[in-house]
Amino acid sequence: MPKTPSPVRIAAPFAAASALVLTACSPAAPETAEPPAEDSGRPVVLTTFTVLEDMVAEVGGEHVEVRSITPAGAEVHGYDPTPSAVRSAAEADLVIANGLGLEAWLEQFLQHADAPTVTATDGVDTLAVTRLRDHPDDAGSTADMPVNPHAWMSPVHAEVYIDNIEAALAEQFPDDAEHFAQNADHYRQQLQSLHRTTAERFANLDADVRLVTCEGAFSYLAQEYGIDEHYLWSLNAANEGTAAQTEAQINYVQAHSVPKVFCESTVNDSAQQQVAAETGAELGDPLYVDSLTDDGEAPTYLDLLEYDIDQILSGYE
Repeated sequence: MPKTPSPVRIAAPFAAASALVLTACSPAAPETAEPPAEDSGRPVVLTTFTVLEDMVAEVGGEHVEVRSITPAGAEVHGYDPTPSAVRSAAEADLVIANGLGLEAWLEQFLQHADAPTVTATDGVDTLAVTRLRDHPDDAGSTADMPVNPHAWMSPVHAEVYIDNIEAALAEQFPDDAEHFAQNADHYRQQLQSLHRTTAERFANLDADVRLVTCEGAFSYLAQEYGIDEHYLWSLNAANEGTAAQTEAQINYVQAHSVPKVFCESTVNDSAQQQVAAETGAELGDPLYVDSLTDDGEAPTYLDLLEYDIDQILSGYE
């Protein structure tokens, strides 16, 4: 039996209040001249970043054309949509966003879209952004902090994304609802298999896993598998990679004999390089969170999770 889709909130698009010219500012993804996209005849679903693009493509299959506003390798938090992305907005039949404050630019972007917008995280049991007590630059209560938007980093929470995506596609394109349900069920099975395998790997370890990263983007994964996380800065902190944060990270790595430290692919790793040099810990290959790769290590969302989990466990198995 196909799983009944959970209710999904479909928000009305924002009205265009004024003319807006958007230009690219992300060094990871410079704007290039692009030929107009060929009309495939399929409805266009626009997503805010490549992880969502892959999820929607898996559920939608051949029945929809899926595009990502942010290209592979781009940092999604502070991204400025390019002129070509703005053109795509006008062509979209549906927009799917992560929400939870991930896309600070989304409201402005939606002024150019005449399509319903769905929040893929509706129903997720969210986590607050945790500020570390041992950080002089990042200490204090978390009561006034926003929620952590990186819920897709848990394969369990990712099932909520799939429920919402399936429901949104079926609502907008009901003729293909049966196909969406079949694809979504298959994808849930893959997520459940990955979760079971990962849980077994962590359960079989003799040591506590300590994940040391640049940004606090792994809290959902850490909660799922009992990982103790430590990072240089919390989500979108005003201060990133300061001397005080680096010293706190060095002290943590030394106190717990952490074998390997990491940085995310879309942020500067210079402070983490210093942590590795001072402690003798290995600086691991970049972890992927906000973006897939064109090919490489993380061309799909499932590849991203498997790769990151392998890297995290590489110092402990």
